[in-house]
Amino acid sequence: MRFLLASASPRRAELLARAGFSFEVMPVEVDETPGASETPRACVARLADGKAQIVARRHPGSVVLGADTVVVFEGRILGKPASEDDAAATLAMLSGNWHEVLTGVSLYRDDRHVSDIVSTAVHVLPLAPDEIAWYVASGEPLDKAGSYAVQGLASRFVDRVEGSYSNVVGLPIASVCRLLKELGER
Repeated sequence: MRFLLASASPRRAELLARAGFSFEVMPVEVDETPGASETPRACVARLADGKAQIVARRHPGSVVLGADTVVVFEGRILGKPASEDDAAATLAMLSGNWHEVLTGVSLYRDDRHVSDIVSTAVHVLPLAPDEIAWYVASGEPLDKAGSYAVQGLASRFVDRVEGSYSNVVGLPIASVCRLLKELGER
């Protein structure tokens, strides 16, 4: 089976490789702007599906995986921060609170398609302003949805994860394995 990852995310590629998958990376550009009335769940489903469809059309016969992950707080999608100040504000908002990480997963092989949306609840310890400043100064939150990387320095202040840890990193591996079986590929 030729397995293609329709994503440029190094975290997704690392998770797949660590789980023993052989694959090729085939990133595609899609507009990731949520629609005005689009729910976070609908957004991740649409984006994962769109990425996978584009690559599947270009590579018939291949199994194509598309995924999209968002961080949701009080019903609002928290994207990647636009600046250090934006990252600090996001971290202050998450401080001492629960939030949700949603990932849409979509697999195609020609006309066959399976998909899933995985939700994980994450709790962040209360953070002092100097802790937020230290973390922002590290540079780690600047290209991360929700302004943190649970597998990195942010592991210091994420005290609870209810659900798939790999989902919080960027790809729910168990869901991918289940969907591959549904598609008849594993």
